[in-house]
Amino acid sequence: MADKQQTDPAAEQNSGQRAGQKTERKAERKVARLTKRINGFATAHGGAEGQIAYLGQRGARIVLVGEDGNWGDLVAHSCAIAEKAAERAGITLHENFDGEFAAKVRTGPYEWTRMAGSQIGGPANG
Repeated sequence: MADKQQTDPAAEQNSGQRAGQKTERKAERKVARLTKRINGFATAHGGAEGQIAYLGQRGARIVLVGEDGNWGDLVAHSCAIAEKAAERAGITLHENFDGEFAAKVRTGPYEWTRMAGSQIGGPANG
């Protein structure tokens, strides 16, 4: 007959708490890094606004639009992390990427070439 190993419920609970704390610390570091990058973008472009889009298992995309019309994006591991970083950075978040917010985006030759290159007969990106 096999011996049954006794486990200590208190030890299992402490182990679970430590794992939870480690996960929280890791998420906090991710929020801090994203906040720093958002602040860097905002500083370089006279301020910024953003929109968060869910990417499924991949996480969430934060699209940033600077006051000067330049834009960029970041990817976070989750919508919650993206939202916390945006909140800490103090940027305005929009529900959708449309209307006045989308009109602020300034596109240049690079974007137009990329868009045209994806069309049949458009110039190739070389």
